Amino acid sequence: MRGPFVPPLTTRALNRATLDRQLLLRRADLTVPQALERLAGLQAQTPHTWYVGLWTRLAGYTPEPTARLLADGAVVRMALMRSTIHLVTAADCLWLRPLVEPVIERSTLGSFGRHLTGLAQAELVTTARDLLASEPLTFSDLGRALARRWPERDPAALAQAARAWVPLVQVPPRGLWGRSGPAAHTTVETWLGRTVDPAASVDTLVLRYLAAFGPATVLDAQRWCGLTRLSEVADRLRPHLVTFRDEQGRELFDLPDAPRPDPDTPAPIRFLYDFDNLLLSYADRSRVVTVDYAGQGFGRTNEQPRSVLVDGYVAATWKLATNRDTATLTVRPFRKLTAAEHERLDAEGARLLAFLAPNATAHDVVVRSPQPE
Repeated sequence: MRGPFVPPLTTRALNRATLDRQLLLRRADLTVPQALERLAGLQAQTPHTWYVGLWTRLAGYTPEPTARLLADGAVVRMALMRSTIHLVTAADCLWLRPLVEPVIERSTLGSFGRHLTGLAQAELVTTARDLLASEPLTFSDLGRALARRWPERDPAALAQAARAWVPLVQVPPRGLWGRSGPAAHTTVETWLGRTVDPAASVDTLVLRYLAAFGPATVLDAQRWCGLTRLSEVADRLRPHLVTFRDEQGRELFDLPDAPRPDPDTPAPIRFLYDFDNLLLSYADRSRVVTVDYAGQGFGRTNEQPRSVLVDGYVAATWKLATNRDTATLTVRPFRKLTAAEHERLDAEGARLLAFLAPNATAHDVVVRSPQPE
Protein backbone atom coordinates (compact mmCIF):
# COMPACT_ATOMS: atom_id res chain seq x y z
CA MET A 1 0.00 0.00 0.00
CA ARG A 2 1.45 3.34 -1.01
CA GLY A 3 1.85 6.18 1.46
CA PRO A 4 0.40 9.63 0.93
CA PHE A 5 1.63 11.62 -2.05
CA VAL A 6 4.34 14.09 -1.08
CA PRO A 7 4.74 16.89 -3.62
CA PRO A 8 8.30 17.57 -4.76
CA LEU A 9 10.28 20.44 -3.34
CA THR A 10 10.16 23.21 -5.91
CA THR A 11 13.26 25.03 -7.01
CA ARG A 12 12.01 28.09 -5.17
CA ALA A 13 11.54 26.08 -1.97
CA LEU A 14 15.11 24.82 -2.30
CA ASN A 15 16.26 28.37 -2.93
CA ARG A 16 14.72 29.72 0.25
CA ALA A 17 15.98 26.79 2.35
CA THR A 18 19.48 27.30 0.98
CA LEU A 19 19.45 31.06 1.59
CA ASP A 20 18.31 30.45 5.16
CA ARG A 21 21.10 27.95 5.86
CA GLN A 22 23.64 30.28 4.27
CA LEU A 23 22.52 33.30 6.33
CA LEU A 24 21.34 35.12 3.23
CA LEU A 25 17.67 35.64 4.07
CA ARG A 26 18.59 37.98 6.92
CA ARG A 27 21.85 39.06 8.48
CA ALA A 28 22.55 36.90 11.51
CA ASP A 29 23.52 38.04 14.98
CA LEU A 30 26.35 35.52 15.28
CA THR A 31 30.05 35.70 16.06
CA VAL A 32 32.43 34.88 13.22
CA PRO A 33 33.35 31.46 14.70
CA GLN A 34 29.65 30.66 15.15
CA ALA A 35 28.94 31.67 11.57
CA LEU A 36 31.84 29.61 10.20
CA GLU A 37 30.55 26.55 12.03
CA ARG A 38 27.03 27.19 10.73
CA LEU A 39 28.34 27.61 7.16
CA ALA A 40 30.69 24.59 7.31
CA GLY A 41 33.55 26.98 6.50
CA LEU A 42 33.97 29.73 3.96
CA GLN A 43 35.95 29.32 0.75
CA ALA A 44 38.83 31.79 1.04
CA GLN A 45 41.61 31.21 -1.47
CA THR A 46 41.81 34.92 -2.25
CA PRO A 47 43.47 36.98 0.49
CA HIS A 48 40.56 39.36 1.16
CA THR A 49 37.40 39.00 -0.96
CA TRP A 50 35.92 36.47 1.46
CA TYR A 51 35.44 39.28 3.99
CA VAL A 52 32.48 40.32 1.82
CA GLY A 53 31.01 36.88 2.43
CA LEU A 54 30.95 37.59 6.16
CA TRP A 55 29.75 41.18 5.73
CA THR A 56 26.79 40.10 3.60
CA ARG A 57 25.76 37.49 6.18
CA LEU A 58 26.38 39.01 9.62
CA ALA A 59 24.69 41.93 11.35
CA GLY A 60 26.97 44.85 12.17
CA TYR A 61 30.00 43.12 10.70
CA THR A 62 33.39 44.83 10.74
CA PRO A 63 36.53 43.08 9.42
CA GLU A 64 39.14 43.99 12.02
CA PRO A 65 37.98 41.49 14.71
CA THR A 66 38.08 38.70 12.11
CA ALA A 67 41.66 39.65 11.25
CA ARG A 68 42.54 39.38 14.94
CA LEU A 69 40.94 35.93 15.12
CA LEU A 70 43.06 34.90 12.15
CA ALA A 71 46.24 36.32 13.66
CA ASP A 72 45.54 34.60 16.99
CA GLY A 73 44.80 31.19 15.45
CA ALA A 74 41.14 31.07 16.51
CA VAL A 75 40.26 30.73 12.80
CA VAL A 76 42.58 29.46 10.06
CA ARG A 77 42.90 29.44 6.28
CA MET A 78 43.96 26.07 4.89
CA ALA A 79 43.37 23.63 2.04
CA LEU A 80 40.21 21.65 2.75
CA MET A 81 37.12 20.98 0.63
CA ARG A 82 37.88 20.49 -3.06
CA SER A 83 41.56 21.05 -2.20
CA THR A 84 40.88 24.80 -2.00
CA ILE A 85 41.70 27.24 0.78
CA HIS A 86 38.85 27.62 3.28
CA LEU A 87 38.39 29.74 6.37
CA VAL A 88 37.28 27.57 9.30
CA THR A 89 37.51 27.57 13.06
CA ALA A 90 40.61 26.01 14.57
CA ALA A 91 38.45 23.30 16.11
CA ASP A 92 36.84 22.41 12.79
CA CYS A 93 40.12 22.25 10.90
CA LEU A 94 41.36 19.47 13.18
CA TRP A 95 38.66 17.01 12.09
CA LEU A 96 37.95 18.29 8.58
CA ARG A 97 41.52 18.07 7.28
CA PRO A 98 42.00 14.28 7.74
CA LEU A 99 38.66 13.58 6.05
CA VAL A 100 39.44 15.55 2.90
CA GLU A 101 43.09 14.50 2.63
CA PRO A 102 42.21 11.94 -0.09
CA VAL A 103 40.79 14.81 -2.18
CA ILE A 104 43.95 16.89 -1.77
CA GLU A 105 46.14 13.88 -2.53
CA ARG A 106 44.11 12.96 -5.62
CA SER A 107 44.38 16.49 -6.96
CA THR A 108 48.11 16.59 -6.28
CA LEU A 109 48.85 13.24 -7.90
CA GLY A 110 46.76 14.22 -10.90
CA SER A 111 49.02 17.20 -11.52
CA PHE A 112 52.39 16.04 -10.16
CA GLY A 113 52.17 12.25 -9.83
CA ARG A 114 54.77 11.52 -12.51
CA HIS A 115 57.32 13.52 -10.52
CA LEU A 116 56.57 11.66 -7.28
CA THR A 117 56.76 8.02 -8.35
CA GLY A 118 58.88 6.06 -5.88
CA LEU A 119 59.20 8.94 -3.43
CA ALA A 120 59.39 7.84 0.20
CA GLN A 121 56.29 9.49 1.62
CA ALA A 122 57.16 9.07 5.30
CA GLU A 123 60.60 10.61 4.82
CA LEU A 124 59.21 13.57 2.89
CA VAL A 125 56.58 14.17 5.58
CA THR A 126 59.20 14.16 8.33
CA THR A 127 61.55 16.45 6.39
CA ALA A 128 58.77 18.89 5.48
CA ARG A 129 57.51 19.00 9.06
CA ASP A 130 60.97 19.82 10.35
CA LEU A 131 61.46 22.58 7.80
CA LEU A 132 58.07 24.17 8.43
CA ALA A 133 58.40 23.94 12.21
CA SER A 134 61.48 26.15 11.96
CA GLU A 135 59.72 28.89 9.97
CA PRO A 136 56.72 29.36 7.69
CA LEU A 137 57.67 28.93 4.03
CA THR A 138 56.10 29.64 0.68
CA PHE A 139 55.75 26.62 -1.57
CA SER A 140 58.59 27.91 -3.73
CA ASP A 141 60.91 28.11 -0.73
CA LEU A 142 59.69 24.78 0.63
CA GLY A 143 60.26 23.09 -2.74
CA ARG A 144 63.82 24.41 -2.96
CA ALA A 145 64.54 23.27 0.58
CA LEU A 146 63.15 19.78 -0.08
CA ALA A 147 65.10 19.56 -3.33
CA ARG A 148 68.34 19.73 -1.33
CA ARG A 149 67.37 16.28 0.00
CA TRP A 150 65.92 15.06 -3.32
CA PRO A 151 67.89 16.97 -5.99
CA GLU A 152 66.63 14.73 -8.78
CA ARG A 153 63.00 15.65 -8.07
CA ASP A 154 60.97 18.59 -9.28
CA PRO A 155 60.87 21.18 -6.42
CA ALA A 156 57.30 22.24 -7.16
CA ALA A 157 56.13 18.62 -7.03
CA LEU A 158 57.90 18.09 -3.70
CA ALA A 159 56.22 21.14 -2.20
CA GLN A 160 52.80 20.05 -3.43
CA ALA A 161 53.36 16.56 -2.05
CA ALA A 162 54.05 18.14 1.32
CA ARG A 163 50.82 20.14 0.98
CA ALA A 164 48.91 16.90 0.35
CA TRP A 165 50.48 14.79 3.08
CA VAL A 166 51.03 17.35 5.84
CA PRO A 167 48.17 19.43 7.26
CA LEU A 168 49.26 23.02 6.58
CA VAL A 169 47.93 26.41 7.61
CA GLN A 170 48.47 29.54 5.52
CA VAL A 171 49.80 32.02 8.07
CA PRO A 172 49.20 35.76 8.52
CA PRO A 173 49.83 38.47 7.57
CA ARG A 174 48.42 36.80 4.44
CA GLY A 175 44.66 37.25 4.63
CA LEU A 176 44.60 40.00 7.24
CA TRP A 177 42.25 42.88 6.42
CA GLY A 178 44.13 45.83 4.97
CA ARG A 179 47.43 43.96 4.93
CA SER A 180 49.29 41.56 2.68
CA GLY A 181 52.06 39.02 2.87
CA PRO A 182 53.52 35.97 1.17
CA ALA A 183 51.46 32.80 0.85
CA ALA A 184 53.56 31.11 3.54
CA HIS A 185 52.56 27.93 5.37
CA THR A 186 53.39 26.06 8.52
CA THR A 187 52.02 22.88 10.06
CA VAL A 188 48.78 22.73 12.04
CA GLU A 189 50.74 21.42 15.01
CA THR A 190 53.17 24.33 14.93
CA TRP A 191 50.49 26.99 14.47
CA LEU A 192 47.82 25.66 16.84
CA GLY A 193 49.80 23.44 19.20
CA ARG A 194 47.32 20.64 18.48
CA THR A 195 47.20 17.68 16.11
CA VAL A 196 44.48 16.72 13.66
CA ASP A 197 41.97 14.02 14.59
CA PRO A 198 42.63 10.82 12.62
CA ALA A 199 39.39 9.29 13.95
CA ALA A 200 37.16 11.97 12.42
CA SER A 201 33.90 10.62 10.99
CA VAL A 202 32.70 11.19 7.44
CA ASP A 203 29.18 10.93 8.86
CA THR A 204 29.82 14.19 10.73
CA LEU A 205 31.04 15.75 7.48
CA VAL A 206 27.79 14.89 5.66
CA LEU A 207 25.62 16.08 8.53
CA ARG A 208 27.47 19.39 8.67
CA TYR A 209 27.03 19.78 4.92
CA LEU A 210 23.29 19.21 5.13
CA ALA A 211 22.99 21.68 8.01
CA ALA A 212 24.72 24.32 5.90
CA PHE A 213 23.46 23.48 2.40
CA GLY A 214 20.52 21.08 2.58
CA PRO A 215 18.22 19.76 1.33
CA ALA A 216 20.73 18.26 -1.08
CA THR A 217 21.55 15.22 -3.16
CA VAL A 218 24.50 12.92 -2.64
CA LEU A 219 26.09 14.39 -5.76
CA ASP A 220 25.73 17.86 -4.25
CA ALA A 221 27.58 16.78 -1.11
CA GLN A 222 30.29 15.15 -3.21
CA ARG A 223 30.74 18.31 -5.27
CA TRP A 224 31.13 20.36 -2.09
CA CYS A 225 33.82 18.27 -0.43
CA GLY A 226 35.36 16.40 -3.36
CA LEU A 227 34.92 12.97 -1.76
CA THR A 228 33.22 10.10 -3.57
CA ARG A 229 31.00 7.17 -2.52
CA LEU A 230 28.95 9.31 -0.15
CA SER A 231 25.81 7.40 -1.11
CA GLU A 232 26.99 4.73 1.35
CA VAL A 233 27.13 7.37 4.07
CA ALA A 234 23.70 8.72 3.15
CA ASP A 235 22.22 5.25 3.34
CA ARG A 236 23.82 4.69 6.73
CA LEU A 237 22.42 7.99 7.99
CA ARG A 238 19.01 7.54 6.35
CA PRO A 239 17.17 6.58 9.60
CA HIS A 240 18.25 9.91 11.07
CA LEU A 241 17.37 12.06 8.05
CA VAL A 242 14.31 13.10 6.09
CA THR A 243 14.12 12.72 2.33
CA PHE A 244 12.38 14.63 -0.44
CA ARG A 245 12.29 14.68 -4.21
CA ASP A 246 13.04 17.70 -6.33
CA GLU A 247 11.15 18.60 -9.49
CA GLN A 248 13.46 16.33 -11.52
CA GLY A 249 12.75 13.38 -9.23
CA ARG A 250 16.16 13.36 -7.55
CA GLU A 251 16.36 12.26 -3.92
CA LEU A 252 17.25 15.01 -1.47
CA PHE A 253 18.46 14.43 2.08
CA ASP A 254 18.07 16.81 5.00
CA LEU A 255 18.10 17.09 8.77
CA PRO A 256 14.63 16.60 10.26
CA ASP A 257 14.48 19.88 12.16
CA ALA A 258 16.44 22.06 9.71
CA PRO A 259 14.71 25.25 8.50
CA ARG A 260 12.76 25.04 5.25
CA PRO A 261 11.02 28.41 4.93
CA ASP A 262 7.90 29.15 2.95
CA PRO A 263 8.89 29.54 -0.73
CA ASP A 264 7.23 32.97 -0.75
CA THR A 265 9.54 34.30 1.98
CA PRO A 266 11.03 37.60 0.69
CA ALA A 267 14.73 37.45 -0.16
CA PRO A 268 16.84 40.62 0.06
CA ILE A 269 19.49 41.89 -2.34
CA ARG A 270 22.79 40.24 -1.45
CA PHE A 271 26.26 40.83 -2.88
CA LEU A 272 28.38 37.67 -3.07
CA TYR A 273 32.15 37.51 -3.35
CA ASP A 274 33.89 35.76 -6.22
CA PHE A 275 34.22 32.32 -4.62
CA ASP A 276 31.12 32.34 -2.47
CA ASN A 277 30.13 28.96 -1.03
CA LEU A 278 26.62 29.38 -2.37
CA LEU A 279 27.85 29.10 -5.96
CA LEU A 280 30.38 26.28 -5.56
CA SER A 281 28.78 23.70 -3.29
CA TYR A 282 26.19 21.95 -5.50
CA ALA A 283 26.34 19.63 -8.46
CA ASP A 284 23.15 21.33 -9.65
CA ARG A 285 23.28 25.08 -8.98
CA SER A 286 19.85 25.82 -10.45
CA ARG A 287 18.46 26.52 -6.97
CA VAL A 288 20.41 29.83 -7.07
CA VAL A 289 21.87 30.16 -10.59
CA THR A 290 19.47 30.28 -13.53
CA VAL A 291 21.71 32.25 -15.90
CA ASP A 292 24.40 30.79 -18.15
CA TYR A 293 27.62 32.44 -17.01
CA ALA A 294 29.37 31.46 -20.24
CA GLY A 295 26.64 33.15 -22.23
CA GLN A 296 27.28 36.29 -20.22
CA GLY A 297 30.96 36.35 -21.18
CA PHE A 298 32.38 34.41 -18.24
CA GLY A 299 34.04 31.01 -18.21
CA ARG A 300 36.57 31.63 -20.98
CA THR A 301 39.26 32.46 -18.41
CA ASN A 302 39.81 31.63 -14.76
CA GLU A 303 37.73 34.65 -13.79
CA GLN A 304 35.04 33.89 -11.22
CA PRO A 305 32.38 36.63 -11.30
CA ARG A 306 31.23 38.44 -8.19
CA SER A 307 27.50 37.92 -8.24
CA VAL A 308 24.40 39.68 -6.94
CA LEU A 309 21.31 37.89 -5.67
CA VAL A 310 17.99 39.49 -6.59
CA ASP A 311 14.93 37.70 -5.19
CA GLY A 312 17.28 34.91 -4.14
CA TYR A 313 18.78 34.17 -7.57
CA VAL A 314 21.93 35.32 -9.33
CA ALA A 315 20.77 38.26 -11.45
CA ALA A 316 23.87 40.45 -11.87
CA THR A 317 27.61 40.74 -11.38
CA TRP A 318 29.53 43.55 -9.71
CA LYS A 319 32.97 45.13 -9.74
CA LEU A 320 34.66 47.73 -7.54
CA ALA A 321 37.00 50.38 -8.88
CA THR A 322 38.75 53.17 -7.03
CA ASN A 323 40.12 56.32 -8.62
CA ARG A 324 41.79 58.80 -6.29
CA ASP A 325 39.13 59.52 -3.67
CA THR A 326 36.18 57.97 -5.53
CA ALA A 327 34.97 54.40 -5.17
CA THR A 328 32.63 53.13 -7.88
CA LEU A 329 30.55 49.97 -7.69
CA THR A 330 29.48 48.86 -11.17
CA VAL A 331 26.62 46.36 -11.37
CA ARG A 332 25.79 44.55 -14.60
CA PRO A 333 22.32 42.94 -14.48
CA PHE A 334 21.47 39.89 -16.54
CA ARG A 335 17.87 41.03 -16.89
CA LYS A 336 15.78 44.17 -16.62
CA LEU A 337 15.27 45.10 -12.98
CA THR A 338 12.03 46.46 -11.60
CA ALA A 339 12.06 49.94 -10.09
CA ALA A 340 11.82 48.44 -6.60
CA GLU A 341 14.69 46.04 -7.27
CA HIS A 342 16.79 48.88 -8.66
CA GLU A 343 16.15 50.96 -5.55
CA ARG A 344 17.05 48.12 -3.18
CA LEU A 345 20.16 47.30 -5.21
CA ASP A 346 21.31 50.94 -5.00
CA ALA A 347 20.83 50.94 -1.24
CA GLU A 348 22.68 47.66 -0.66
CA GLY A 349 25.41 48.72 -3.08
CA ALA A 350 25.92 51.91 -1.08
CA ARG A 351 26.32 49.83 2.07
CA LEU A 352 28.87 47.60 0.33
CA LEU A 353 30.87 50.66 -0.78
CA ALA A 354 30.87 51.98 2.78
CA PHE A 355 32.32 48.63 3.88
CA LEU A 356 34.92 48.21 1.14
CA ALA A 357 35.99 51.83 0.71
CA PRO A 358 35.30 53.63 3.99
CA ASN A 359 37.98 56.26 3.36
CA ALA A 360 36.73 57.30 -0.09
CA THR A 361 35.18 60.77 -0.11
CA ALA A 362 32.77 59.86 -2.92
CA HIS A 363 30.81 56.64 -3.48
CA ASP A 364 29.02 55.90 -6.73
CA VAL A 365 26.77 52.94 -7.61
CA VAL A 366 26.41 52.47 -11.39
CA VAL A 367 23.86 49.97 -12.71
CA ARG A 368 24.43 49.21 -16.36
CA SER A 369 21.75 48.20 -18.82
CA PRO A 370 21.32 44.43 -19.19
CA GLN A 371 23.24 42.77 -21.99
CA PRO A 372 20.91 42.09 -24.95
CA GLU A 373 19.93 38.45 -25.27
